[in-house]
Amino acid sequence: MSLGAFCTVLLGCLYLCHAAPTVPPTISPAEEDLAQDYLSQFYGDVGMTNATLRRISNNSFSQDLQAMQSFFGLEVTGILDNETITMMKAPRCGVSDISRYGHFAGKPKWEKRLITYRITQYTPDLSQSQVDATIAQAFKLYSDVIPLDFKHISTGTADIMILFKGGYHGDFYPFDGRGGVLAHANSPGRNMGGDTHFDDDETWTLTPRGVNLLLVAAHEFGHALGLDHSRDRRALMFPTYQYVNTNGYKLPDDDRRGVQALYGSRTPDPKPQPPPTPEPEPEPEDPTEDPVTNPQDEQCSRSLVFDAATSMRGDLYFFKDGYYWRKSTRFSGIRLTKVSTKWSQITYVDAAYEVPYENSAFLFQGNQYWGLRGISKTIRPGYPKSITNLGLPTSVSKLDAAVHVTTTGKTLFFVNNQYWSYDERRNQMDPGYPRLITQDFPGIGSKVDAAFENYGYLYFSDGPRQSEYYLPYKRVMRVLLNYGWLNCY
Repeated sequence: MSLGAFCTVLLGCLYLCHAAPTVPPTISPAEEDLAQDYLSQFYGDVGMTNATLRRISNNSFSQDLQAMQSFFGLEVTGILDNETITMMKAPRCGVSDISRYGHFAGKPKWEKRLITYRITQYTPDLSQSQVDATIAQAFKLYSDVIPLDFKHISTGTADIMILFKGGYHGDFYPFDGRGGVLAHANSPGRNMGGDTHFDDDETWTLTPRGVNLLLVAAHEFGHALGLDHSRDRRALMFPTYQYVNTNGYKLPDDDRRGVQALYGSRTPDPKPQPPPTPEPEPEPEDPTEDPVTNPQDEQCSRSLVFDAATSMRGDLYFFKDGYYWRKSTRFSGIRLTKVSTKWSQITYVDAAYEVPYENSAFLFQGNQYWGLRGISKTIRPGYPKSITNLGLPTSVSKLDAAVHVTTTGKTLFFVNNQYWSYDERRNQMDPGYPRLITQDFPGIGSKVDAAFENYGYLYFSDGPRQSEYYLPYKRVMRVLLNYGWLNCY
């Protein structure tokens, strides 16, 4: 069983040898100590005791240093220099680069196709729904290319147990506080095989700031599936942590080839199966009922039309005539609430969307919109704002629908038969818009009344009918009725 960890080198000195190695004068004694620690951790011989380590010669230090320089593509001199020290200081994975503990000997791998995982302890840095979605996304990077499936369970013992905790956390590899070890994972096997731990003293984010959870989780899950390190600097499994843009992130070629060598390739499924809720419905009939004023009476009507819909912290909100239905995994049933009871400044909602990685959501009424934040979903200071602040023209008096696409970082605004694309990270509208809905979303119709994202699928409502849309394939997967989300069977 192997242990992988994104980490910086330890700052403490073990004083591995009495005679200092030959180094250029620009290298400080503290950096010499750091180098000795680094080489003993990642390039030292197997099974050495501390007493033996203290007798390591200059020649052994030089040989280990050459091995390290060769691995990282540096000039192989066996002499400590600034470029080598810089590489040693970079955040990295804790798996030895020379398989000090026999990591991945015999190419261990999972011998079944469905791998379960469970998150037993969450980080306060992100919402539970953000962590769940990000962990699922990290596993999906692999299930997209190999014939393994990953299932999240909430009770019992899973194949891969995941937790966030600082310091000592039940294994032989305690975390060392912020800025040190970021995470570690075991290779495939029985009992603790594949288990993955994240240091909760770090600041976990979904952005370039702090420590990006998607990239760290995906690297560690590579170890949990049997991958060792790669010498390719562009690879996810390169030893040092390096941030890359995660919008639309796919497994790099080197990592894909490595994991496919263990498990084979996945045959593309032309019809990926979405989550089981709601149940498939037949094509809707034309509405025959007259509009009613009490949305509670419409909850299970086949002619139900949503004004807006969005996710918020893992729950789904469906807006209608100044009310909203809330569907949650945290309580049974569907709750109906008046909009102004929850948000006194707002009487009805035309459009709504959530930006999960920013822990924020937005509600639109006429030509104004409000930003919400946090668990309480309170209105943020400085709102309402005009929708023209988003770059929409003054001719637009209201939105029909809005939805944020997590994989692209774009928010789509729908008005009549057109839509705009807004870049949340740059806070500006993308050039070349508006565009026709039918041009870019074939099959959903020419207008959108409500839209939201759920489990990687987009749901577009046009009247009572709803299209379940898979963006990577640009195709409608199923046609549903709106009321199917409201526990109506």
